This record gives sequence, C-alpha cells and structure tokens, in this order.
Amino acid sequence: MRIMVKIKNRHRLKSKDIRILNNELHKIFNVDFLDERAVVETGDIEGFKTIFIDSEPCFITLDNQTILTLYGVNKFKPVKKYVTVDMGAVKFVTNGADVMSPGIVDADKEIVENDQVWIRDMNNKKPLAIGIALMSGEDMISKNKGKAIKIVHHVGDKIWNFFAKSL
Repeated sequence: MRIMVKIKNRHRLKSKDIRILNNELHKIFNVDFLDERAVVETGDIEGFKTIFIDSEPCFITLDNQTILTLYGVNKFKPVKKYVTVDMGAVKFVTNGADVMSPGIVDADKEIVENDQVWIRDMNNKKPLAIGIALMSGEDMISKNKGKAIKIVHHVGDKIWNFFAKSL
C-alpha cells in the first residue's frame, strides 16, 4: 500500500539551477547526473530538503552539502567514491555504525579525506550507506585500525524508511 506523502514547498528547478546542481555533483562524483530532459524538483519532507530526479528522492541536503541518497545510488550507479566492506561489517553499517578500517576490503583509491562516499557489501555490491571519508581510500585499505567513515545515511535509517514508505 502506497502512503501519500506531504511534500512542502515542492517546485521544479530552473535550467540554471539544474546546471549549478549538476556541476556541484560532478565535482563530487566526476559524473554528470542530470541532463536537460530530467525533471528536477526540490521539496521539504519532514525537515529533509530533498531533490527529486524524475520523481525519485535522489539527493538530500545535510549541513549545506548535497548528499546522494541510497535511492540515488541505485538509480545512477556511480563507479567512483565507493568503499567495500566485508560481510561481517554489514550488520553494523546497516545499524548506523561508523565504518572502521579493519572492515574495509576495497575502496576507490582516489578518495581523499572529507569526500562523500557510498558503502557497499563485498558479496553483492549492494549499497548500504552514505558517509564522509575520515581518511584516504588508500589508507582505508592499508590501515587496520581506526575509524574510516562517518555514516550520514544508511539502510533502515529515518530517511530510508520514510522514502521506502512513500514510494
């Protein structure tokens, strides 16, 4: 059953704003997410400024930064800024725990500290969470102690559950 969601201040972005957003996203992921055919809207859902691409909640704004949602990862399938965790870490990541270096088996070597990253499991390569890198991708792989990623959005969190109910 689909739940009707109240989206406040929903409006379509102008071409100029779409270009600015696409440039911002290109700097993060080195890929163009948007084109002139995409319907890009913004709105507020329970305090989350959300960016919808063709009616899907692909991005949210947290602390003045545009963050890819897990829905966005599934839609756009980025090949950069990934971190792969072993299956033992999956339970912790999906419960919102920050990612520790020992649980990381692979990472994009171009990741630098403070980059936005998406975390996936090693067996299925399914997206589990979005976070902020606390060290480089190379350090994530080589170090075997310390916190590597601060989680900002994960499967099962308020954002995920709210969108899961509404879509």
